[in-house]
Amino acid sequence: MGTLRAFLAAVILAWLASGAELKITLLATTDLHGNLFPYDYYTAQPAARGLAKIATLIQAARAENPNNLLIDCGDTIQGTPLEAVYQEYVETGKGVPPPAHDPMMLAMNAIGYNAMVVGNHEFNFGLKNLARAREDANFPFISSNIAAAAASKGLALRPFAPYFIQTVAGVKIAVIGVTTPLIPDWEAEEHYRGYRFESGVDAAGRTVAEVRAREHPDIVIVAAHAGLDGDAKENMVRQIATQVPGIDAIVFGHSHQQLASLQIGDVLLMQPKNWGMSLGEMDFVLTPKETSGWKIVSKTSRLIPVTRDTAADARILEIGRPYHELAERYLNTAVAQAPVSLDSRLARVEDSALIDAIQQVQLFYSKADVSFASSFNARVSVPKGPVTIRQIAALYVYENQLYVLQGNGKMVRDALENSARYYNTCVADCSQGPLINPQIIGYNYDMAQGVDYEIDLTQPAGQRIRNLRWHGKPLEDSQPLRIAVNNYRAGGSAGYSMFRGAQVIWRSPDEIRDLVIQYYSQHQTLPAQPDNNWRVVPEAARHTLDREALAGAQTVTQQ
Repeated sequence: MGTLRAFLAAVILAWLASGAELKITLLATTDLHGNLFPYDYYTAQPAARGLAKIATLIQAARAENPNNLLIDCGDTIQGTPLEAVYQEYVETGKGVPPPAHDPMMLAMNAIGYNAMVVGNHEFNFGLKNLARAREDANFPFISSNIAAAAASKGLALRPFAPYFIQTVAGVKIAVIGVTTPLIPDWEAEEHYRGYRFESGVDAAGRTVAEVRAREHPDIVIVAAHAGLDGDAKENMVRQIATQVPGIDAIVFGHSHQQLASLQIGDVLLMQPKNWGMSLGEMDFVLTPKETSGWKIVSKTSRLIPVTRDTAADARILEIGRPYHELAERYLNTAVAQAPVSLDSRLARVEDSALIDAIQQVQLFYSKADVSFASSFNARVSVPKGPVTIRQIAALYVYENQLYVLQGNGKMVRDALENSARYYNTCVADCSQGPLINPQIIGYNYDMAQGVDYEIDLTQPAGQRIRNLRWHGKPLEDSQPLRIAVNNYRAGGSAGYSMFRGAQVIWRSPDEIRDLVIQYYSQHQTLPAQPDNNWRVVPEAARHTLDREALAGAQTVTQQ
């Protein structure tokens, strides 16, 4: 061993003496959300995504440059039924026992990840499940802004490392983790009890200074589970880039967007696409300093997309296969009936029986006056006849909880105005588009049940909701109401700040998706048609929106 160390030291010294350039490659994924197989569980069709395909891209990138580092930016152990069936059993003991270890951790171990940032969805199933995933991982979970209390009900909590250090070909690299800190706004307290969440900007500033002083790294990278822009508390990456000195690059996630390359001052930024749909690659070219260490002379980044033709790594498929087969058996169970064929392609532009199906469940369990829900999946198709768990679960693809807030009529109106930003204003002729605003992500468009209203697209954003009625009468701003929303809306995400800070008077013991499955397993029949309690006006705008939504659904289907 001593001889090998001496040989490696001699090689590095010779390289330093030569003054030659050295390239270090950072490889990154984010928001994998349990996508291990290249498969859409809600359509039972192949899909150009997932860790098995990403593994092939990683292998090719490593062959191109063996001097590399591989990280993930979080939201990894929650998402697809492959993970959900496993996590549900770990949390509750219900269902058929799956294999003993977290499938995503096993796959990431096999691929050779160096670290993973803690994402907010890592807390969805509670601390026991999070601890199990960490035990299964051969790499650290990092976050500089999550602090552990000394004990929680007498049990010591395992802290997260704020950063990790990796030396690659003699180059010392520091990777600092940052997590969006709004987890207490989104999760039930028992899912995070004992952890404290600090400002991402403050934690990054403190940790970068500490790392620079203590470790003297050649490259400092912030890996953030937070978006670039928007609510600065939730998505603070731009603030970190502009306010924290000493950072060379930031790779980030959380917002399910993608960004191949952006330079903010001296900081290079990159965001891979969610669900394993692209691999982020960031290259640093360095030269030796005159005394010791290295200096960066250039840095570039790009995204390598997963395509239909990207081969899936057979090793990773084999790791996931028993979990995949268990999920498929569960999803194929028939539990209800559809009286007519239903689909969700138009659910974001007109009232839909499928969204009413969600609203019906939320109002039933919450006993609320008004319910808000989104079309999370614009590709749901339910033929007439038996309905499986797969088809019902496709309506609600996230592990959200249902909250009831003590609110009022103004809160409902403000939320609907925020939601209506999903549309553009008709400048002149409402028969001409585009009327769907690409700046607003579709799943952030909420519809309300329990009230009747119109959305007038001839009016500017913030002044579109008209004829808002409750129990047949105009809804007064001061009218007290029990309002059902998911936990993310309760936290004020996506512009729904009117809900933040409202009193939570009830929380569902189960996730909304489980409530939907439970409800229709008992009630047997989905709604046949919407109740049309809301609509877009004028009529020409509705026709234009229908055309745009159908064209968008066709484009997604072809991808």
